[in-house]
Amino acid sequence: MAGKNYYDILGVKRDATQDDIKKAFRKLAAKYHPDTGGDEAKFKEVSEAYTTLSDPAKRKEYDQLLMFGGIPGADFGGSGGRNRGGYTYTSNGGDWSEIFENIRSGDGAFGGFDFSSIFGGQPGGGARSNRPTKGGDLTMTIEVTAEEAFKGAQRKVSYTIPSSGEKQSLTVKVPAGAIDGGKLRYRGRGEYGVNGGARGDLVITTKVEEHPLFKRDGADVRMELPVSMYEAALGATVDVPTPDGATCRLKIPAGTQDGKTFRFRDLGAPNVKRKGSKGALYVKVRIKVPTRLSAKEREALEALQAADEREYRKDVEAYGA
Repeated sequence: MAGKNYYDILGVKRDATQDDIKKAFRKLAAKYHPDTGGDEAKFKEVSEAYTTLSDPAKRKEYDQLLMFGGIPGADFGGSGGRNRGGYTYTSNGGDWSEIFENIRSGDGAFGGFDFSSIFGGQPGGGARSNRPTKGGDLTMTIEVTAEEAFKGAQRKVSYTIPSSGEKQSLTVKVPAGAIDGGKLRYRGRGEYGVNGGARGDLVITTKVEEHPLFKRDGADVRMELPVSMYEAALGATVDVPTPDGATCRLKIPAGTQDGKTFRFRDLGAPNVKRKGSKGALYVKVRIKVPTRLSAKEREALEALQAADEREYRKDVEAYGA
């Protein structure tokens, strides 16, 4: 690879991110890997480049050599020889025949790079490996009502194992306080393993329908409480529903403004992460103004308006002409 640097080998720019470098290596490794009939010399070349550029410390020193006019080649990150800058590295303390064997057996020769993502799930291509391999996880989604999510529920579900076509079923226990997008993991209920490997897991995602009144924020619950302008101005006591089906009493002080929020501790949803605890219930006041007035109401309000000498917009009017 005379005249080429490691960035050229991988086909990336000097300012490439680690993700760019990894993607480039994946593509070239899939093309040149010996287990798929590729060019072993080319695979060694791109692997040497990846070994150096995927390591931030090695990459920094390599970039410094390039900055001063050097083009360190195969002996910088792979073969352990001398380079123009006087640096010596070994890739994994062994020769390339050992490294290829490590890759094929799944031990991983390049900084933890997972070759199973390139070669169909089996380390090193899988054709030569007889190691026990754990089965994959299976996923499914169940729908629950908002009330069931608050209180907990059970669902009997059935699913099929892809490899065998076998039908299986189990009872899913949805915990009280379940959230939309929450996941329940049932270990050993997924796909069967290979060569005696353990079964994968069954991962169930809960889809919780929206409640018409209560909005979830984890274990906390939020709601809006409509009150009349008279109640806001004069004060009132209102019974407020809670997620568990009970009620609590809210005392609204006279002069309460729209958007004022009141907090009730431990009246929210059960906290699935902290057994035995609950979130808070937040009640936001929304003042409702009548859209139609009777003649008597209009007369009374006009009298109140005429007697009101408060300057509601003085801060705004201060910026006027």
